[in-house]
Amino acid sequence: MATNAFAAGAYAAIQNIGGLKGGMPKVAPATGAEGGFSSLLTSALDKVGTAGANADVQALSVAGGKANVVDVVTAVAESETALQTMVAVRDRMISAYEEIMRMQI
Repeated sequence: MATNAFAAGAYAAIQNIGGLKGGMPKVAPATGAEGGFSSLLTSALDKVGTAGANADVQALSVAGGKANVVDVVTAVAESETALQTMVAVRDRMISAYEEIMRMQI
C-alpha cells in the first residue's frame, strides 16, 4: 500500500507541475525553429503525466478483473522510469542554475 500511495502522490505532483505550464511566460526560441527548450519541457511533462494516467487506468482495470497483471506492472514501471527521468532533469537544471548564479560578472 505504501508504494501505491507514493505513486499516487508522485502522479499528483506531476499533474500539478503540468498545471503550471499555462502560467509560464512564453519565450521565443533563440534559433527561430519551431518549439525550443520550453516546448521540450512541456512535451516531457505531458509524457510523464500520460504514463502516470496509463498506470492508473491499468491498475483500475486489474482491480476490476479486466486486465492482465503483467500489463499493470509494465505500465507502472514505465511511469516510474518517466518520473525518475523527469526528476533527474529537474535536478540537473537546478544544479546548472546554481552554477550560473555563482559566476562572477
